[in-house]
Amino acid sequence: MRTGTAHRRERHGPGERDSPTSPAGDEVLDAVRALLPKIGERAGATDVNRRVPEETIRELIQTGIFRMLQPRRYGGAESDPVKFFEVIREISGVCGSTGWVVSVLGVHPWQLALFDEAAQDEVWGEDPDVLVSSSYAPVGRLTPVEGGYELSGRWRFSSGCDHASWALVGGLVVEKQGRPVDFMTLLVPRTDYVIEDVWDVIGLRGTASNDIIVERVFVPEHRAMRNYEQAQLRGPGQKVNTGPLYRMPFATVFTNAITAPVVGMAAGCYRAYVTAMRDRVRLSLGGGRFAEEQFAQVAVARAASEIDAAVLQTDHNVREVYEYAVRGERIPMELRLRVRRDQVRATQRAVEAIDSLFKTAGGNSLGRGNPIERAWRDAHAGSVHVANDVERALGMYGKGEFGLTVEDSLV
Repeated sequence: MRTGTAHRRERHGPGERDSPTSPAGDEVLDAVRALLPKIGERAGATDVNRRVPEETIRELIQTGIFRMLQPRRYGGAESDPVKFFEVIREISGVCGSTGWVVSVLGVHPWQLALFDEAAQDEVWGEDPDVLVSSSYAPVGRLTPVEGGYELSGRWRFSSGCDHASWALVGGLVVEKQGRPVDFMTLLVPRTDYVIEDVWDVIGLRGTASNDIIVERVFVPEHRAMRNYEQAQLRGPGQKVNTGPLYRMPFATVFTNAITAPVVGMAAGCYRAYVTAMRDRVRLSLGGGRFAEEQFAQVAVARAASEIDAAVLQTDHNVREVYEYAVRGERIPMELRLRVRRDQVRATQRAVEAIDSLFKTAGGNSLGRGNPIERAWRDAHAGSVHVANDVERALGMYGKGEFGLTVEDSLV
């Protein structure tokens, strides 16, 4: 099995580095599948201990999953994003928390590739396996100073931050009168922030989505990026990372990284349900095999259809966006809006599929640690992420269809 370390080297253009490259998408998928039994066995402990085990993260680093969206010049694979989401769904099917953390940490190399080259060198220059967490809410206060900004703030919900050496956080540039004048994403090293363990919730318990606290630290200009530029599909990192992957919208790549784990949870719940119920015999209501009941058969059919629809639509849309980027063509706003429409609907469909299975699984599914029960909790927790705000996304699509102007950072 190939690992995330150097196995082949690729020569790039003048001035670019000669860097070890990551395994291709199918190799990563095969390596991850080999780990799924272990990850599944640890799912209960991950949930109870409120964090993904370090052992799991180390093993997944070796598969190359965290480098799939990383630039080749820094040892990444620059994989087709559809393949990345497929791998995330596989992991999430055996452990929702692990899948969520891997998806979130795994999507950040894509965004980091848009930052100034100096920022990329700081993160990946010595170790291409460095991980980055995030909390994008613009709660940080930024004060312009010579050469950059002074940053202070407290950010919630930074999934997997204990495994990361850097963090991407949101901040507002505020003028002297206190009026916000710009919204930015800042890259800060682990030495500049404190993590406070506050994560004790009902679902996605193993994501350790704790708080990040920063107090008056200096952030150089090269580690700051305007969100407006990102929404316009621009970033200083495109000067050195010229591949099509880095010409895709943030709202396509990041929001699908939030939905893919939820869809994977639904698929895993479905497999657990069918396995558990296939030979189950009712102990009441006249007995009989559960699988012979029409309501159970209908529940399975509905759930399977919802999961399939979620996968087919999201994969189709991401693939179409990627193909536009490969051709170097402008990505139509109609497509960008459709991506968001189907992404939030995919989350809805996944949750609805799990709900239908949970309701018909009976009392046996209520036991703590049961994979159906855990998937139900995890999927509902994932569905409340801002990227899964259904009304917001569907409203944007409707505005676009009516010919109205859509201005939103998540499109």
